Amino acid sequence: MSLVVYLAALVFGMTSVLLFRRPRTAVSNPLTLSTCVAIVLGALVFVCAAPATLGTVNELTGVPNFGAPLTYGMLSAYSCAVLVLLINWRGGPRPVVRRAVLRSMAAYGLLVVAIVVLFLLADADTERLTDLDTYYAGTPFMREMILLYLVGHSAAMLVMCAVCVKWSREVDGLLRAGLRLIVLGALLDLMGFQLTKYTAVAARWAGRDLDFLSTTVAPPMASLAALVCSVGFALPRLLPSVLAHWRGLDDYRRLGPLWSLVKPVSTAPGQPSARWQLPRARLQWREVSIHDALLTLAPYFDHRVRERARDTALRAGRSAHQARLASEAAMLADAARRAAAHEEPPEATGSYRLHATEVPGPSGLVELSQALDRPPGRAAAQGGTNSSSLTGTLNEPEEPHVA
Repeated sequence: MSLVVYLAALVFGMTSVLLFRRPRTAVSNPLTLSTCVAIVLGALVFVCAAPATLGTVNELTGVPNFGAPLTYGMLSAYSCAVLVLLINWRGGPRPVVRRAVLRSMAAYGLLVVAIVVLFLLADADTERLTDLDTYYAGTPFMREMILLYLVGHSAAMLVMCAVCVKWSREVDGLLRAGLRLIVLGALLDLMGFQLTKYTAVAARWAGRDLDFLSTTVAPPMASLAALVCSVGFALPRLLPSVLAHWRGLDDYRRLGPLWSLVKPVSTAPGQPSARWQLPRARLQWREVSIHDALLTLAPYFDHRVRERARDTALRAGRSAHQARLASEAAMLADAARRAAAHEEPPEATGSYRLHATEVPGPSGLVELSQALDRPPGRAAAQGGTNSSSLTGTLNEPEEPHVA
């Protein structure tokens, strides 16, 4: 059981690390900070609730069952952190948000104090690592302490369900998906963890033994519920960034043909170790380096090459945009050849701006890079792509006008 609980805590901790990857920005952002605090407290609840941890804490302190108020206090702090996270997430005027946060912290702070006081007043000398809730269900003060932490946690989950259900009707997209996951996690907590705990404790009051609900059913349901809630909180904040890095990695690879062509003339600083860079940072470096190389190659642009390649592409049935890309790719390949051979630039025939420099972001460069593998003389009906490079096609005898 301890291993499962520790694994759940590890997953929680990894989620908080992802969210807290930029400490300075995270500390100044109440939403990111409250998200990390809630997830870390959830991880600590699992660590504290593990029987191995409870036994160690009891042994170190010399107080039987000292781990109980520690775990219950941590669970109450987690419940408070979840409410604070929802308050910051929903937003609103800062004074209103601040007052709501302070009220939540004050209420659960008093709850933690009450849990500690009740434990000190109770007679709980027999150490129980897995069935403390049911074993002491009828013990004065321990009974009240157990009910108090359960009621406090139930209140937080019910409020969270109500807020998320109402909010999910007002939003869409990833935020709605995250809110629905939070509701699902809260319901799993209410039905799988809390209801089983209440039932097992009430059974003890009635003289029956349903301890397995508290010791066997409740812990894994609590782990599952907390993990689902964690995903719900993290999804709207992490998934857009993950998708952006995935798209960045794809664009970085698709710029490969263009970068291979212009790399010899680029004067941009060398790329830092790509192993330690995120995909978007690598893509940005490649974009800057390619634009720098295009400036270097601009004097070598031969517009006669571009015009011939454009006419060839149009005759092959390509659209005007595809023909423009194919003609620019041909002109760029010719310019790179001239620069590599140290030839004199062709006679100036006017300035020309590449399509890749007219659109923001990497999309224009990606189109140009892909056009390098699409010879202008191939018909669109044949798919517009083949494995030959543009340079090789320019030397084919049947299309000497593209040379």
